[in-house]
Amino acid sequence: MMNPADMPKSRTIPSLLAEQGERYGDYEALVAGDQRYTYRELWREVRAVAKGLLATGIAPGDHVAILMGNKAEWILADLAICSIGAVMVSVNTYVTGAELAYILNHSDSKMLIHADRFLKYDYVEILAGLEPFADNLPKLEKFVHVGERGRAGSLSFAELTAAGVTVTDETLDALASAVAPDDLTALLYTSGSTSTPKGVQLVHRHLIENMWHLGSRMHVVPGDRFWAAVSMFWALGCENILFNALTHAGAVVMQEYFEAGEALRLIEAEACTIFHGSPNMAEAMLEHPDWPERDLSSLRSGACVGTPEQIQRIVELGATEICHVYGLTETYGNCNLTDGKLDPRDKVHASIGRRVEGVEQRVVDPQTLTPCKPGETGEIQVRGRVTKGYYKDQDKNEAAFTKDGFFRTGDLGSYDEDGYLYFRGRLKELIKSGGISVSPAEVEETLMSHAGVKLAFVVPVPDPVRNEIVAALVVPSPGTDTAVLESELRKSLGETLSSYKTPRLYHFMAEENLPRTATGKVKRADIPGYFRPPG
Repeated sequence: MMNPADMPKSRTIPSLLAEQGERYGDYEALVAGDQRYTYRELWREVRAVAKGLLATGIAPGDHVAILMGNKAEWILADLAICSIGAVMVSVNTYVTGAELAYILNHSDSKMLIHADRFLKYDYVEILAGLEPFADNLPKLEKFVHVGERGRAGSLSFAELTAAGVTVTDETLDALASAVAPDDLTALLYTSGSTSTPKGVQLVHRHLIENMWHLGSRMHVVPGDRFWAAVSMFWALGCENILFNALTHAGAVVMQEYFEAGEALRLIEAEACTIFHGSPNMAEAMLEHPDWPERDLSSLRSGACVGTPEQIQRIVELGATEICHVYGLTETYGNCNLTDGKLDPRDKVHASIGRRVEGVEQRVVDPQTLTPCKPGETGEIQVRGRVTKGYYKDQDKNEAAFTKDGFFRTGDLGSYDEDGYLYFRGRLKELIKSGGISVSPAEVEETLMSHAGVKLAFVVPVPDPVRNEIVAALVVPSPGTDTAVLESELRKSLGETLSSYKTPRLYHFMAEENLPRTATGKVKRADIPGYFRPPG
């Protein structure tokens, strides 16, 4: 095992690339298909792309959007944009035309760097539907395409890089040196519960510091190799994976999109050591016919979110030191995580760990801000390494922060006596049954402690007497008789939970039939529709 890396001295992205290029020049930094870059080569290539941006009219403070799957050009463009003091705008790869138009307009993007297509999405065709750009997207002036096709007037990525030969090293160095640690460097759009996406503003310093501490608790060392199949536009990709790797001299091994067979092949071929992904990805790999023939013994650590039972599937895949994490895009990815190697076994997967070093955090009554005692549930609030606010949205900013500067996550949690945090659901998902608050997460945890339950989702259903009652959608374990299971659950939960917390309604469903978004997340908002309200 290699020795742990020292924390980088740099607090800006261009400085970090230079520092790591000098310290770890021969270490591999990026693998994407046939493209491979050492840290020295990555630094040089990012500089070449940054010069191309300058040559085509992009200046410090300009906003440049990226729309593509997990390609090397995604990371090259991202780091180049940040290296000249411009701002990277991350666009959801599953975007519709209307969503793309909104994000490009709202973000004030001057340039769009995009692939010609991704899976079923033809981005060139989607862009054609937004013309005339002068009328519909007046601030968008320039286009760069990756792939064979682009709209009329678009530069290929190679042409963008070639244009930079006219820009001197001195010009680029001066701009890179002028970037400050607290300058805005990225806008990540997240929909949350609002009708339009919110632009989460991120700065250089916190991307470096938070990801350093995150990786240190994961015991990441120089030479570790991060399997990256989650989309880079997500915080898990462009915040956690990318800057965890960069700050620890690890390599990002990109898979353009998740497919279980290719994931197994890639992890084995590239000897990936760090798993960043979801339990359903692990489940798909374990169920793939190639699984018995693949050697994934290189896997060691990583990060995920899930129930203890779900996380165990990642352990079975090989990542025995997997860490349970918690956070939001607004908190620079993760603000809490367990130590998968050193934490007590009864806490490492059940809790979401302790706060990351340098993060302030509290669990409080959301109305009075009175601190909760250990075991009491309240809202998780974070200060320090959090977004500087939502772009051009003062109303949402006022609602998102307390007067003393804590970010309201909208999530419920509770501490134990040792300072480990436990996730208890969303504040907006609290069920008011007869005027008493019920945490769905608490009921779900109790349901999933039953051997016959694989997954459980607890939601409110309208009730004329109690306002809302508790309903549970259950994914049974294979081979389980659902009639028997429901009888057992009603008896068991009646003995372990207060009566107002026990589900009055049950619905059983196979996991593959769960309502999901295009990105694979379960659509909780659709679950109440499976229940017929009483009366």
